Amino acid sequence: MEVGILPDGDVIIDQSLKQYIERIERLELERAEIGESIRNVYSEAENEGFHPKVMRQIVKLRKMDNSDFTEHEMLLLTYKKALGMLVNLDE
Repeated sequence: MEVGILPDGDVIIDQSLKQYIERIERLELERAEIGESIRNVYSEAENEGFHPKVMRQIVKLRKMDNSDFTEHEMLLLTYKKALGMLVNLDE
């Protein structure tokens, strides 16, 4: 890595810093494009009658490993029961 010193005393680093910054900028652009694509998929699903908010919850749950998922579901059920929020779907 080459380092140079400007007349005012500031240190400048060779092209490697610039390359890192440019890589990060490209990746951030790709992330923004992917985010837009994901929003478009949710919009398409909504147009077909699906609920994006619920779909986002499902995506989040599917990312969990089995033990975390099981713990989450048991706690959710326990809290709903304690608050009288259980729904009887058989009626």
